[in-house]
Amino acid sequence: MQSGMRLLAIVVALALTGPARAQEFPTRPITLVVPLGAGGVMDVISRVLAVRLTERLGKPIVIENRTGGGTVSGAVQVAKAAPDGHTLLNAPSGTLTTNVALYKSLPYDPLADFVPIALTCKVPFVLVVNPALPVRTIPDLVALAKERPLSYGSTGTGTVAHLAAELLKSRTGIEMTHVPYRGVVQSLTDVAAGHVQLAFGSPDSGIGMMREGKVRPIGATSLTRINVLPEVPPLAEAGLPGFEAVSWHLIVAPIATPADIVDKLHIEIKRAMAAPEITRQISDMGLIPIDTPPVAALREFMRNEIALWSELVRQAGIAGSQ
Repeated sequence: MQSGMRLLAIVVALALTGPARAQEFPTRPITLVVPLGAGGVMDVISRVLAVRLTERLGKPIVIENRTGGGTVSGAVQVAKAAPDGHTLLNAPSGTLTTNVALYKSLPYDPLADFVPIALTCKVPFVLVVNPALPVRTIPDLVALAKERPLSYGSTGTGTVAHLAAELLKSRTGIEMTHVPYRGVVQSLTDVAAGHVQLAFGSPDSGIGMMREGKVRPIGATSLTRINVLPEVPPLAEAGLPGFEAVSWHLIVAPIATPADIVDKLHIEIKRAMAAPEITRQISDMGLIPIDTPPVAALREFMRNEIALWSELVRQAGIAGSQ
């Protein structure tokens, strides 16, 4: 009888441990690692979110910009951190998807080393062409590509801007030569100068050139219109049904982080990102706010995205090139 009572007491204690732990969390400042440099879109959004979460959780959220290795350095840092919810990673899509195919020996496994917590936004791109080209629609582009060689700029091999063009080639059957640049501004500047004929640019960096007529926008890579460019139709509505090629930001934690802490972070991040001032700021930057799916659905989302982008990397002939 006494042993039975002791067993019951143990079971009750274990059942109460999770809720008590989550209620006490966080016990110290939380580090949110951003694997890109300060001042970029991801950094700005991370800092906006940090202010809101600090208010909600009662502990400071400290942003740490850990650059290097195509976001690999920051990812490894978080993968090896203590799985207690106090070290998180705001990962761009490539960190958790294309890096799997781009690196022959990746020092982390997105599915085995991280637990997803919350999606915060999508990052769309806009297909732009040199305004001197007789191209205003996808059929125009296809026709021109059959008449003369075309080249396109990107923000680097294996980036979403590069793979969006590869997806365009795959969907339309056209051929184009890839010219990688160090950044979106450089690629769009060369489109405007006619050194390359087209590129996929991000709204935050390219909207000025689009509005000034230096480059001509043809369509957005998101399934919905971009708030700051409402006149630009999605490519999915402009001749390429279902076309979507966007980056996204996903906050993750080390894989062994307790489920109750993950759930608490998920709820608080979801609430913070739903604040009208945050969704407005995200939209004004040319991004698309997301009402994040549940944690369980996010893992399946990661699997599907890894499969999609890895296949595009393979089709582009750059798999395992680094």
